Amino acid sequence: MKLIKVLILCVAALGATPALAQNTATDTNMQILLDKVRADKKLVVAANMDLNEAEGKVFWPIYDAYQKDLQAINDRLGKTILTYADAYNKNALTDDLAKRWTNEALAIDQDELRLRTICASRLNGVLVAKKVARYLQIENKIRAAIRYELATGIPLVP
Repeated sequence: MKLIKVLILCVAALGATPALAQNTATDTNMQILLDKVRADKKLVVAANMDLNEAEGKVFWPIYDAYQKDLQAINDRLGKTILTYADAYNKNALTDDLAKRWTNEALAIDQDELRLRTICASRLNGVLVAKKVARYLQIENKIRAAIRYELATGIPLVP
């Protein structure tokens, strides 16, 4: 459980950081850290899924594709948060920006749900339902903790 907490904190902390990177050395170091976090997440999933060899052969390609698509959603979320943070810090949050930010946040939530539904459908075609449910629980717990960490650092709209 401690590894999950460390992983979650790392992922949450890294959510917006790549956009703030200033130079190649920072970019390289950040990429190394991101790769480590992704590997650790995969270890957490592997340790909790209890897959046999045959299950692993069908699970991991679906997992990798899901993580790739999820990264695009994370990138959108990070950009949305940075847009809000910039306006908040400049004391320039308008009703129009708040409406656009809200609409994008809701669209991100819908896209994440759609992606999770597609992933579940693919997994249901190759794994028993209990293992699909277990994976979705693991993923949901990690996502919930990341969202919580993000929420604690994002001030309310003034």
